[in-house]
Amino acid sequence: MDFTTADLCDRFFPSHPLQIAEPAFRAFGAVPRFHGPITTLKVFEDNVLLRETLEQKVEGRVLVVDGGASHRCALLGANLARLAADNGWRGIIVYGCVRDSVELGALPIGIRALHTHPLKSHKRGGGDRDCLITFASVNFRSDHYLYADEDGIVVSEEKLI
Repeated sequence: MDFTTADLCDRFFPSHPLQIAEPAFRAFGAVPRFHGPITTLKVFEDNVLLRETLEQKVEGRVLVVDGGASHRCALLGANLARLAADNGWRGIIVYGCVRDSVELGALPIGIRALHTHPLKSHKRGGGDRDCLITFASVNFRSDHYLYADEDGIVVSEEKLI
């Protein structure tokens, strides 16, 4: 992927309404740079809806998950990340924790999360999809565009590249 978030900021900001996420995320997954249209989820310590979403075949989308910044369990592990990569997801942003970090590092998908945690999440089935979610000073909306690389995360209402 031939882009950097720094170049996107230089080229499009401030003429385009770019949102730039606060630098709170750690990189996981073998793909350091990814972009695509957003799908949003809002869940809390429950990854049933996350699994259902990642089971769907897509073409180059990025899943953005508002996990309420919980540090009490992981929402995503290697099995779900592998499922995501196999089904065409380019990346996953988790406002919460992941686990299986060594395995995640070998998977062909970009992943950003706050931290790791060894405990898996609950299986209650709650949450919302395709809703407005806000964290890291960004309003994430389904079908807006996310660009992530080693320097950060940028969100735009329209496709930039």
